[in-house]
Amino acid sequence: MKKNIIKNYLYNLSYQILAIIVPLITTPYVSKVLGVNNVGIYSYTLSIATYFILFGTLGIATYAQREIAYVQEDKQKRTKIFWEIIILRLCTMFISLLMFYLIYVNGNEYQIYYKILILELIATCFDISWFFQGLEEFKKTVVRNTIVKLISVISIFILVKQKDDLCIYFMIYVISNLFGNLSLWFYLPKYLEKININHLQILKHIKPVISLFIPQIAIQIYTVLDKTMIGKILGDMSEVGNYEQSQKIIKISLTLITSLGIVVSPRIANIIANNKKEEVQGYLEKSFNFVWFLGIPVMFGIMALSYRLVPWFLGEEFNKSKILLILGAPLIMAIGLNNVSGIQYLIPSRKQNIFTKSVVIGAIFNFSLNMILIPVFKSNGAIVASVLAELLILLVQLYYIKGEISVKIVYQNSKKYIISGIIMYFITFLVGLYMKPIVFTTIVQIVVGIFVYAILLIIFKDKLFYETLNKIKIKFFEEIINEKYKSND
Repeated sequence: MKKNIIKNYLYNLSYQILAIIVPLITTPYVSKVLGVNNVGIYSYTLSIATYFILFGTLGIATYAQREIAYVQEDKQKRTKIFWEIIILRLCTMFISLLMFYLIYVNGNEYQIYYKILILELIATCFDISWFFQGLEEFKKTVVRNTIVKLISVISIFILVKQKDDLCIYFMIYVISNLFGNLSLWFYLPKYLEKININHLQILKHIKPVISLFIPQIAIQIYTVLDKTMIGKILGDMSEVGNYEQSQKIIKISLTLITSLGIVVSPRIANIIANNKKEEVQGYLEKSFNFVWFLGIPVMFGIMALSYRLVPWFLGEEFNKSKILLILGAPLIMAIGLNNVSGIQYLIPSRKQNIFTKSVVIGAIFNFSLNMILIPVFKSNGAIVASVLAELLILLVQLYYIKGEISVKIVYQNSKKYIISGIIMYFITFLVGLYMKPIVFTTIVQIVVGIFVYAILLIIFKDKLFYETLNKIKIKFFEEIINEKYKSND
């Protein structure tokens, strides 16, 4: 079952591009229609539900994707693993769902939203995207996700019209996830065979799943818990709303970088399973280089755009998001790099103990900084704590793997990208300085930024840049030739 990693990356990237475009369309609309407080309520209550989803899923998705990747070509083994994982997940999610209902659904200030979020927990029970990712069958998940995204976008514009429509917005979110997850089940007969239920060994998965569950908890502390702590400590949903929307913009940008990791991770797992470890370092080197190549201009680009982007994109009500974007932009590089060392290497190579240790250290550090910084600096403190925690996680992971892979591959080509990014930042910022905060200004800044960065990489004679250009040229001419042959036929 040989898979083309470039093809899978393009499939995944096509969806990630859609995942970028959709928020670009919906975020301004939702921000202006619902307002900063309702966006804060949405973010806060969803963060609470996320903890129960986390406890219900344990570390199953990451673990299951890896296990399926190990047995890609053995239909019998992957069938057995699939049903063992599904039954385990249904049991754990039932317990989590029951706890969520008892604690939050009755007598809570936001109980109407928590009742709707029950459907989100149910949707998680039927999420089997990990199965197809493990098989490197990304086309199916991309098609499913694309359809779900498009339906939800249309529904938002048709049904969400005023501030009182927050419940409708919640319903669109959870129902689209539920039907999207259920749709993947129709593909299963092709990939599975009949199984004797007496042959299933569900309990054997508990120990490795829990070993991955610990880092999953830790990861949530410096992603979701920030919103919860801002809401609990400050009691100000406008602070949560600003934090949510600034993070959303950063995550939109991150998808370009982390999309490679999604397809590389199962490939590395399969390489390790087939004792081809010498190929791993080559993949990692390319991944680190890719993060610097793309992450640096995205990070500096967000910093340069923030003051002209926020007023028209989110609205004046989200004015504080300007500084949050500048403070949070380094997350792009920090997460991008530790995604390579952690998700692309440690997890596929079954070194989750190191991964666990790193994220637990980062989580404790993040939580401690949040307690100190949020009361004083509010949401600004939370974003600074997140950046520092991600950097600490990266350093810890590199420290532990330095004996197995060359740490030099992490930063060996970074200098030219950093210099190019800094120059790009100043030019892009100055271009927008005397322009009005409108869509046209942002477009001009982006075009100028891309042009400046590309020119600088040409001056530096960057190998990855030239390779990318050559691939684009080859693809372009192939399409022309194909069209010519079609017309001749």
